[in-house]
Amino acid sequence: MTESLMLRRQLRQSIDDEIAQRTADHQARMARLAVGRAGLAATAPGSPLVMLAHGDSWFDYPLDGNGPTFGTTDVIHQLGSMGAVNPIILNISHHGDASTDEMSLPKQQRLIQALQDPKNWGPSHKPDAILISCGGNDMAGDQFCIFLDQAGPGSDGLDAARFSGVLGMVKASFLDLFDFRDRHATDVPIFAHCYDFPIPNGVHPICAGPWLQPSLTFAGWTDVSQGTDIVRRALLGFKAMLAGLAADAQNQFTLVDTQGTLAASDWANELHPFPTGFQDIAGKFVTALRAAFPNRI
Repeated sequence: MTESLMLRRQLRQSIDDEIAQRTADHQARMARLAVGRAGLAATAPGSPLVMLAHGDSWFDYPLDGNGPTFGTTDVIHQLGSMGAVNPIILNISHHGDASTDEMSLPKQQRLIQALQDPKNWGPSHKPDAILISCGGNDMAGDQFCIFLDQAGPGSDGLDAARFSGVLGMVKASFLDLFDFRDRHATDVPIFAHCYDFPIPNGVHPICAGPWLQPSLTFAGWTDVSQGTDIVRRALLGFKAMLAGLAADAQNQFTLVDTQGTLAASDWANELHPFPTGFQDIAGKFVTALRAAFPNRI
């Protein structure tokens, strides 16, 4: 067995172990909740929302800014302590996942396992909602250069035709998610965000990145303000695609509009905010969930 294969297996096992521990902690909370609300309807006012979260590093960020932390700082961590009634969330997210990773065969099997385990849910035997964070890793990273035009006369940086291709792939992942939900968690609403407008300045933690500036520099877009505009237009296109999905009631999908939430000082690096920024993003989820589930969060 090669060393690289051993490392991949060890990484996969560590991810599985971490999610298994999260699941055990979640089930312990559910057991305590069941004792506390014996005889009450699962959807009674004041009963906490029980949700499933599946996503990328915005739902699974193991750093505090750009440094290591013994806890977590991401949207799901922040959301768990927010609202008049704190929600209970089973988080099976993993940083670095693109939408195609999240809807790959192994991840769909993991979702099915989580949904089919009655210890994860209340009397309804399914989550109240599914929270999704995906699409960012389809665009950002070393592949970002694919979607850029070379700097020069008549170029605005973003190649519309090539960028529409990646949006099509992300859309396909969401459509597959809706179909998956209809088969395995009927009528459970889905909530997803649209990230915010980062600054492609090359800032990154020691363990990963940068994800944007190298591709921009490679394509000749060396001015940070130019890069910021290109990334902003890309994310506006991403949001418009999600808004189109949310407009179809059959999708039972809510787009949580998070763009314009973070100030420049809220960004720890090119893709992730500081904990207070994640908290502000989580606040947008609270607002959306409160509209859908009055008196439950």
